[in-house]
Amino acid sequence: MLGLKLATDPRWVTIAESNIEEILTDHAWCEQKAATNAITIITLNSEHTDLVTELLALAQEELQHFEMVHEIIKKRGYKLGRERKDSYVNELFKYRVTGSSRTQALISRLLFSAMIEARSCERFKLLSQKIKDPELSKFYKDLMISEAGHYTTFINLARKYGEDIDVDKQWADLLKFEGELIQKYGKSETIHG
Repeated sequence: MLGLKLATDPRWVTIAESNIEEILTDHAWCEQKAATNAITIITLNSEHTDLVTELLALAQEELQHFEMVHEIIKKRGYKLGRERKDSYVNELFKYRVTGSSRTQALISRLLFSAMIEARSCERFKLLSQKIKDPELSKFYKDLMISEAGHYTTFINLARKYGEDIDVDKQWADLLKFEGELIQKYGKSETIHG
């Protein structure tokens, strides 16, 4: 369903397990950034009522996920820690198709967002299947399902508002780029690292 070109090496879970506090902190900030991203898309495209409605719900869900991760952090006696730089997301953002039209800017942002959700979904699935911590295994299974829904929301909105843009080609190109990009990652205890 997701179309990712390269699966995460399952050994990444061992890296993540080596520092649960770090993976949880990174994950919490990923959720906060996802909520902020949805609000940014709304701010730049507020004339699309259904987009605003769907992304408001998505942003609220992402904030709930941020809160859920924060609750796990507190329960385990950890501290949230400072926001982390996400090199994977930054490199993906630079790849976006740019153009002079607002429509192209919207489609690029929606596809960029869909890609992050797709990779997060894939990583959460792996965590749910391989992590030895039963609480986190269930937690990541539940979040995997949610991330798949977010991926679908962004892809569907891109196709809806793509008008004269070949959205499927841009998505295929982004999948190819991400498949090459992700080869550099999977070596640190971060969601995308």
